[in-house]
Amino acid sequence: MEREQRGWLVGARHVPSPNYDDRPEGEDVSLVVIHGMSLPPGEYGGAWIDALFTNSLDVNAHPFFAEIEGLKVSSHFLIRRDGELVQYVSLDKRAWHAGHSCFEGRLRCNDFSVGIELEGCDDEPYEEVQYRQLATLLAWLMRRYPAISAQRIVGHCDIAPGRKTDPGEAFDWARLARDIGPLGRDWHPIL
Repeated sequence: MEREQRGWLVGARHVPSPNYDDRPEGEDVSLVVIHGMSLPPGEYGGAWIDALFTNSLDVNAHPFFAEIEGLKVSSHFLIRRDGELVQYVSLDKRAWHAGHSCFEGRLRCNDFSVGIELEGCDDEPYEEVQYRQLATLLAWLMRRYPAISAQRIVGHCDIAPGRKTDPGEAFDWARLARDIGPLGRDWHPIL
């Protein structure tokens, strides 16, 4: 069984977003950016993240939504609180997740990165199942893209300091480092 078809991971729930474009010619993926988000802020579940990434968010459904009206964003993946993996953009395309960003002197991190959203908030612990799913996904991505190393897995806060804080102080980077220590050798996705 194939694990991927034309940039779409088999086993993930696919919710195609219109918010993507082509990566620059010859650009290789060499970075993973981990984000944290919830919609409305601090609330989990529901279809609001799917709606945001597909430009179908009802701005009248919650007061916060008026603040983000017209925002056109996406990510390659979302890992929900229950561990569900959702994919919005093909890995072969550039998702619009990083915004104004810089990594090791290179601007426009969207050009060379994969974006992974974790459903959560900066100051609230992420779920055990999210860490397991994230480690599994990262191991698979590290095998697919050899330029991604543990040092090239960063938070949104790392590439947009002062502008972004996610995945936040509640994210356990030490635990993630332990989980991906084997760099994916002999790991099989549970997707």
